[in-house]
Amino acid sequence: MVEDPITVLLIDDQPMIAEAVRRMLLPEKDITFHYCSDPTQALTVAKSCQPTVILQDLVMPEMEGLVLVRFLRAQNAVTKYVPLIVLSSKEEPVIKAKAFALGANDYIVKLPDKAELIARIRYHSKAYVNLLKRNEAEAILQSENIRMSKELDMLRQMQQMILPTSDELNAIECLDIAGYMEPADEVGGDYYDVLYTDDIVTIAIGDVTGHGLESGIVMVMTQTAVRTLKEIRELDPVKFLDALNRTIYKNVRRMNSEKNLTLVVLTYSEGKISISGQHEETIVVRNGGHIERVNTMDLGFPIGLDEDITDFINHTIIELNVGDGVVLYTDGIPEAYNMEKKQYGIEKLCEVISQHWHGSAEQVKQAVIDDVKRHIGEQKVFDDITLVVVKQKPFERLEAFEDEESFEEVKKNVNKRQKLRFFRN
Repeated sequence: MVEDPITVLLIDDQPMIAEAVRRMLLPEKDITFHYCSDPTQALTVAKSCQPTVILQDLVMPEMEGLVLVRFLRAQNAVTKYVPLIVLSSKEEPVIKAKAFALGANDYIVKLPDKAELIARIRYHSKAYVNLLKRNEAEAILQSENIRMSKELDMLRQMQQMILPTSDELNAIECLDIAGYMEPADEVGGDYYDVLYTDDIVTIAIGDVTGHGLESGIVMVMTQTAVRTLKEIRELDPVKFLDALNRTIYKNVRRMNSEKNLTLVVLTYSEGKISISGQHEETIVVRNGGHIERVNTMDLGFPIGLDEDITDFINHTIIELNVGDGVVLYTDGIPEAYNMEKKQYGIEKLCEVISQHWHGSAEQVKQAVIDDVKRHIGEQKVFDDITLVVVKQKPFERLEAFEDEESFEEVKKNVNKRQKLRFFRN
């Protein structure tokens, strides 16, 4: 094993002592020796040669030895952490104690045995070099952490930027919608989106396993894939989730990652919502606050876990009347812990929703978030928290999908034809 080079600086007004020390160290090929006879120039010489060990005499005419120790250990001195071995002509416990109190690392009565001197020099030099290496490694790590933190912050900002805006939600005349997402870390693994095209509203919510950079990337990929499928007017739930799953599956494998996500997609038109995909329960709320819980376990399969999930995809249709709605959430809400390690729970979530359902979607959302945060209190938030509240506004329902004459008329309109095709499926 190759030892790190050692640089010794001797500060002593006696050239004879310097020569004796030089000869002791001469056979040691990894030790470089420097000598300073003037203590007033010690800091200048030390800055020039950068010693890993300093040997310093305590009795010098130009400067009292303990004063020099104080200078060498000054806050801004280049020698502040360099091991310092003081040399004295005799054992003086009081002087030795003062030297240690000022920051000396060792005390030797000069001149010591050659083997002892070299052993002490090597011991202190190795400790100092290890300290320098550790400080360098910590500086590199800190710099890397700062860089990664900036990158994570950029991704976090991107996640916030691609969330649906209030203007987009307000443009949906038939629904009152409010959404909320707060990551546990800098970058979250939760996803939700609300897309409105051709009078059809697509609402998606998902939860990528874990959180952090990888989960955040998968979340952004999912948002892009969902929007793409929406833009090409893919309404069939099986084809929609199959295409989405294959896209995420292949990208995750390319990343050499094991990430996957639960995902539910709601497609709304004229008071009817189709629910497909596997995620947390979908909470259906009737006018007046009555709760119905829809289990999505049999409506899909985790996205990105397997290449072909078509056999697992199904959907169910819920009809909404005025004042009805749905609430979507990620497990960060029911599984939120307080200081007593008690979870918030799905029952409490349903209770708060029911109690505040007379309000707007925004008011219901805020009531839930406020209650969850009161429950959490001072406890650390361990998972992302996402919530979407949807309420049906008054609307004119299209009737007679079963009427042949109306059916022919509907086919003339592209938008209505797409809605018809979806719900007849």
